Amino acid sequence: MGLFSFIKDAGKKIFGSKEEQAVENPNITDEQVVTNQKDALTNFVNSHGLNVDNFDMQFHPGIKIVMNGDAATKADFEKASLIAGNIAGVAEVDNQMTIGGDAEVGDSQLHTVEKGDTLWAIATKFYNDGNKYHSIVEANQPMIKDADEIYPGQVLRIPALA
Repeated sequence: MGLFSFIKDAGKKIFGSKEEQAVENPNITDEQVVTNQKDALTNFVNSHGLNVDNFDMQFHPGIKIVMNGDAATKADFEKASLIAGNIAGVAEVDNQMTIGGDAEVGDSQLHTVEKGDTLWAIATKFYNDGNKYHSIVEANQPMIKDADEIYPGQVLRIPALA
């Protein structure tokens, strides 16, 4: 299990507020808004192709997400948390998924991107070698599609090197 904290207003915007959803449906209820947001978040996490069986989540808007399921690997477990947490409007992810028996080397660390950070600088900080930034990009696939597109507030997975 893991509790991950995020900057609530940083991240990708995948769902609208009640006001934004009311433009399309003036009679929308608070319950429908939360259901729409939960569905958008569930679909977004599922769209990343992680190996997680029986995935389910409880969504408490503006507070936290509680995730359940069976992650095949520790990497899938961590990536699910980061995918969900790096969404605007999410402040906390309580990952209660089980982890299958993978033989991943060491524990990953997390790094919150600050203004001015580059993957090169982050790799230098954690590995003493900026050339190893590819390991960070690979560990955060498919969330990072372009090594030049990280943003302040984004939380990255920094794997231990073999």
